[in-house]
Amino acid sequence: MIPAQFRYQRANTVEEALAALAEHGDEAKPLAGGHSLLPLMKLRLAAPEVLVDLAPLDELRFVRLDGDTVRIGALTRHHDLHGDGVLREHAPLLAHVAGEVGDQQVRHRGTIGGSLVHADPAADLAAALLACDGTLVARGPRGEREIPATEFFLGPFTTPLEPDELLTEVRLPRQTGRGWAFEKFTRRAIDWAIVGVAVCGQSVGLVNMAGTPLRASATERALASGAPIAEAAELAAEGTSPVDEPHATAEYRRHLARVLTARALEAAAA
Repeated sequence: MIPAQFRYQRANTVEEALAALAEHGDEAKPLAGGHSLLPLMKLRLAAPEVLVDLAPLDELRFVRLDGDTVRIGALTRHHDLHGDGVLREHAPLLAHVAGEVGDQQVRHRGTIGGSLVHADPAADLAAALLACDGTLVARGPRGEREIPATEFFLGPFTTPLEPDELLTEVRLPRQTGRGWAFEKFTRRAIDWAIVGVAVCGQSVGLVNMAGTPLRASATERALASGAPIAEAAELAAEGTSPVDEPHATAEYRRHLARVLTARALEAAAA
């Protein structure tokens, strides 16, 4: 399918991108890797009048350790995250999950910022960021603000970013020494997960178990109180609202959440 007509504007600096977004407001959308936005445009589910291309902004492609904080530029591609030495040592869950996203084409073009701003409840990286207690940094005309991952995903494809704001960075505490694991169940390797589970320490993020990425709060509370893994994992579906679809009923998803949470917790504790 062909998207609706739009104007194209290439930004060479973050300031240029912010100026373009401020000028066009709701009519504009930033374009990162394009693997989330362009399919929506082709299906006419999104029809921005202006696309602001962020591709030249190399200043937003980085991974660095800053004290006890791992800092990741929003335009860092999945492939680069997966292979980054700093991330593999200090935030290995996120590095691993980046290597599980889609296929090679998606991983070489898609960006962490684009994936997170898309706010798809079936996205792997969002659950990993929740499990890592991450924070997202937005910049706009009113300055810079930090948004905890637990407050960033408001609904399907909905975040608290204003039209004139840009996600510039992702930050998470250094995870060195914490057990981690990622489990997901798919029909095919390149498909969105029917259910996925990201574990870092005793934090558990769930994929595709509600209208937003979310934490398995009941499981986390049980683990904190000393419950064994098997018992805590049985609570993984509490507080979730999975949907019924032709290839997976809501009850099947709840079952998968319990099974995959047990597997991930066992692997993280090994």
